[in-house]
Amino acid sequence: MGVTKTEIFTEQQNRIADLAKAFAHPARVAILQLLIARKACVCGDLVDELELAQATVSQHLKELKRIGIIQGEINPPRVCYCINPPVWEEARQAFGSILESFEGASCCN
Repeated sequence: MGVTKTEIFTEQQNRIADLAKAFAHPARVAILQLLIARKACVCGDLVDELELAQATVSQHLKELKRIGIIQGEINPPRVCYCINPPVWEEARQAFGSILESFEGASCCN
């Protein structure tokens, strides 16, 4: 298996790629959509709502939290999650900048 050479890319390119990982799996997208729809922190309801195994939900929450797009508050025995607004805005600006930079028709038809 090859080694990813992240050091040859800029810090910004690496960060955008990391933010993209938040949207790179349908379960993560579903988690983000659920958190957005609730407009509040969600505590423990994700497994029931998503009909996924606890381990699967936990794995995706861990990745979303590592990226920073969600934040968690520990209130034993529960952890409550919500969108992290500054990082959400960072993602919006990063993806918007890339998507808006394309100005014309593709040369490939």
